Formats: sequence, structure tokens, C-alpha cells
Amino acid sequence: QVQLVESGGGLVQAGGSLRLSCEASGRTFSIYRMGWFRQAPGKEREFVASRSWSGVNTYYADFVKGRFTISRDNAKNTVYLQMNSLKPEDTGVYYCAAQRSVTPDKPYNYWGQGTQVTVSS
Repeated sequence: QVQLVESGGGLVQAGGSLRLSCEASGRTFSIYRMGWFRQAPGKEREFVASRSWSGVNTYYADFVKGRFTISRDNAKNTVYLQMNSLKPEDTGVYYCAAQRSVTPDKPYNYWGQGTQVTVSS
């Protein structure tokens, strides 16, 4: 099993920045990729960004390209999501997830509890 714990959410004004962190513990050797997802009120959960532990493969949703950056610190088993130029539509619960498969389209296997991000206009 892998445990994921997110932190760093909060309230920020439009145009501001936040950095989310996700620390993985447990059988982390089984993880190939870490990802971030978000869910806005009344909407389905959507993909935000992902990065393989090796850093070779990185993907972003179109709506965050140029604003968000996913990075990782392998020594700390931690992945980060730097969010800049935040917009009110970025508001939602952000979830960290871990994937064992090398295929990006496969379901993620482990999920964190989520952290709330609220962007005020």
C-alpha cells in the first residue's frame, strides 16, 4: 500500500500563487507516476498534471499549461504542484494520486484525502 498526504491548500486572490505538496509513504517503489487532479463543486474530478518519478514524462491539462508546474523530490518522496496566476475557476479540492502503470491512461491506484484551494476574484 501507498499512503499520500497533501498539504498547501488555502485561500488566495486571483493572480496569486500556491504550492501544493504530496508526500508518499509505504511501498513507494511500486509507483511509476504521480499526478494531481481536482474537483470543483458540482463537477467531476479532472486531471491537472502528472509526472513520472524519473521525470521523463510530464503531462499537463491544457487549462493549466504555462501556469502550473509539477515537480518532485525523490529523496523526500514528495511531489509538488506550483500554481501561479490562479483564477477563480481553479477553485476546488486538489487530490494527489499515484499510479503503478507505465501507461498514462490506466487508473490511478492510490489517492490522497485532498486539499482545498479557493481562489477569490
